[in-house]
Amino acid sequence: MKNLAVVLLAILAINIGCTNGTAKTENAEAKTENSAVAKSASSEKMTVQLTNDSFKEKVFNYEVNKEWKYEGDKPCIIDFYADWCGPCKQIAPVLEELAKEYDGKIIIYKVDTEKQKELASAFGIRSIPSLLFVPLSGQPQMSQGALPKEQFEKIINDVLLKTAE
Repeated sequence: MKNLAVVLLAILAINIGCTNGTAKTENAEAKTENSAVAKSASSEKMTVQLTNDSFKEKVFNYEVNKEWKYEGDKPCIIDFYADWCGPCKQIAPVLEELAKEYDGKIIIYKVDTEKQKELASAFGIRSIPSLLFVPLSGQPQMSQGALPKEQFEKIINDVLLKTAE
């Protein structure tokens, strides 16, 4: 009877070991697949990251110009964000979708306020997300907080693209 118990425990241990090994292999495969998907998704980003220097070149050189002078050839939205910000993370995929949907019509820029502190300071960014809507002509408009996609679309169509025509 004791031998039977020992044999059953041994079989049980082998089965548990095999199951855990299979689960570990499946988890490793899933992680590899998710990593590959994440890499391909990140390589398809349509938004454009700005540094202080690229901002001055593509949007507005605030060191040279006292009056607003947009340097771009398409209207744009500038998302002032931080990686740790929950509402910023909420709108990031919405901005990516909009960048794809309005490709060639508007540009969506992103400014990491943690890395571009001088730029955030120059625009008085104290709350994130802060969004700067920049038409081709006229003054830009700032909005704070996460907006739903429908509101972004309304601003794009009624303000940014109307003034671009």
